[in-house]
Amino acid sequence: MEGRAVTAAPGPAELEQHRRELTGYCYRMLGSPFEAEDAVQETMVRAWKALDRFEGRSALRSWLYRIATNVCLDMAKGRERRARPMDLGPAREPVFENLATRPEATWLEPVPADPADVALERDTIRLAFVAALQHLPPRQRAALILCEVLRWQASEAAELLDTSVASVNSALQRARATLEQTDVSATEELDDADRELLGRYVQAFERYDIEALTSLIHEDATQSMPPYDLWLFGRDDIFTWWLGPGIGCKGSRVLPAPFANGSPAYGQYKPSETGPGYEPWALQVLELSGGRIVELTFFLDTERLFPLFGLPLRLEG
Repeated sequence: MEGRAVTAAPGPAELEQHRRELTGYCYRMLGSPFEAEDAVQETMVRAWKALDRFEGRSALRSWLYRIATNVCLDMAKGRERRARPMDLGPAREPVFENLATRPEATWLEPVPADPADVALERDTIRLAFVAALQHLPPRQRAALILCEVLRWQASEAAELLDTSVASVNSALQRARATLEQTDVSATEELDDADRELLGRYVQAFERYDIEALTSLIHEDATQSMPPYDLWLFGRDDIFTWWLGPGIGCKGSRVLPAPFANGSPAYGQYKPSETGPGYEPWALQVLELSGGRIVELTFFLDTERLFPLFGLPLRLEG
């Protein structure tokens, strides 16, 4: 009697092949590289425990995405969305009294990007785009990422989400309408002029040469500094801050870091207050447009972010 062919169950190596893309998916769902890593690890644990029940009726990749989606939906349940300072209120005056911190879980966090992936992923991993995703209800968010970012068919997304194609298409329509109300315009790939501008920015910032920086930063640029909820609008207010409450940044050193969310990033180190050398201060993430810097985000959680971006936790003199 001829038996049915038996397909060997996938092993750990086959599961691990999908870790990288699952991490990108979970990051877009959750807005934190650390939560994304936790979600992927939980996905792998659940998948490993259920391997004996995997019958191969769907592709291994689809099966893992189903598990990861359920993990992310569980993690997102009952909590506020991650945001950027400009999502939470208007710009304020550049004075020390306006500084107020919010808990770490409030903030969208940056993620390193492989240079080989930047050109492909730039517009779907940008801070503005990932922040906009957080405005969507979690299931809408999953549908949009699956169909618009990963290019799944609506029928595939419907099967994964245990819903109908009509429901997926309706979710996509509502999600697109929400995104249209946010600033998620496409960006251009960096060219030689942009790279030259960034080199001049690093030199001018290390010299704290405000005159040179004036020609590099757009007059309508914005600056934010998570975990502070204060954000600034306009080059004049930014420089007022740098020459006032932020004067401690004078004399800083700046090191290049891997791209963060498809944008140039740098580790900033302030002169140590306790002796020679430099202490970590911020991961700077810069947005460029039209040959100028239009947005500066200073992520101050260096204890967690610098190791993630391969930056040292101290520079000697």
